[in-house]
Amino acid sequence: MQFGLLGTGFQLFGYEEKLQSNPLQHLFEVYVQVNKEAADDKNVAKSAHEFFQRLELGDTQALALWQKFRDLSIEEYIRIYKRLGVHFDEYSGESFYREKSQEVLKLLDSKGLLQKTIKGTAVVDLSGSGDPSSICTVMRSDGTSLYATRDLAAAIDRMDKYNFDKMIYVTDKGQKKHFQQVFQMLQIMGYDWAERCQHVPFGVVQGMKTRRGDVTFLEDVLNEIRLRMLQNMASVKTTRELENPQETAERVGLAALIIQDFRGFLLSDYQFSWDRVFQSRGDTGVFLQYTHARLHSLEETFGCGYLNDFNTACLQEPQSVSILQHLLRFDEVLYRSAQDLQPRHIVSYLLTLSHLAAVAHKTLHIKNSPPEVAGARLHLFRAVRSVLANGMTLLGITPVCRM
Repeated sequence: MQFGLLGTGFQLFGYEEKLQSNPLQHLFEVYVQVNKEAADDKNVAKSAHEFFQRLELGDTQALALWQKFRDLSIEEYIRIYKRLGVHFDEYSGESFYREKSQEVLKLLDSKGLLQKTIKGTAVVDLSGSGDPSSICTVMRSDGTSLYATRDLAAAIDRMDKYNFDKMIYVTDKGQKKHFQQVFQMLQIMGYDWAERCQHVPFGVVQGMKTRRGDVTFLEDVLNEIRLRMLQNMASVKTTRELENPQETAERVGLAALIIQDFRGFLLSDYQFSWDRVFQSRGDTGVFLQYTHARLHSLEETFGCGYLNDFNTACLQEPQSVSILQHLLRFDEVLYRSAQDLQPRHIVSYLLTLSHLAAVAHKTLHIKNSPPEVAGARLHLFRAVRSVLANGMTLLGITPVCRM
């Protein structure tokens, strides 16, 4: 239905040049404007509904416009995801299953699960007793499909195509009930693999305004983070030594953003704070990157002379023992994150490791220590850096070696 509004809106307020130069921004502006118009003018709402019907029936003009918007959007997604170090093998949303959703309705009907209402819509009663909170609408009165119908078709098709061990849906928590109903319908349709489907809901980020106003585009946030990070780095006067300060600023800025986002339960809402994001001390992504770069520099300075034989018996200080014990927990933390799909375990582990390394760095000197002791300490710091790098990489952060 949203696309019906967008299609109608573009016919009323759209500009081809603006669409080509900044697709997501222009489509967003059109969408906001048409929603306002539809609220005041019933004819606009009616046109949107008709546009959606034409889409469902396979009208070539409507589909061509949809395809154009989709292609432009995906080009933008790919470009922005690339900055985040994210790659998808396939982009296929539920709109892809427009035709197959009709097969799902026939299947539900053949199993005696489809009920027609007085309004002409088709519903599935998941409680079996008419409980209104357990009734899921799967077809509108005009025969068009809904999100739930298309998601059922998508799940069945993905099982046929991939024969998956697990299918994980990552969406905002507002869709929790929707996925509960979809998985339950798959079960009563006889698909026992529905128990292998899992919804991982996430909360809302509050207060994430950039200089461009209320609605925040991810690209604006990434640009602003890079800009602020560059300013911060310039004020510390280390930027001149960097080959590519822009790239370093982007990587450190992304680390800051990801750590703030992943520190708590994914389900929790949280207040975004620009100030907290850029703190170089405390539990931040900047601190993780700083620790990694510092340990890398330690290896560069002393690596040649001390990385041959070493004696672990030299690591007797409490700081060394604390780090060794913490390093041993890495696999356990990875296992926990894999079990409950919460990255916060890894974040918490890496932050603690960085704090332990910061304390040890002040007391466990390599310079002027006996070769055996210096070698053992360097190996310890090297192990810390390696685990930090692996942990950050798992969270989608590219470790930096200088900053």
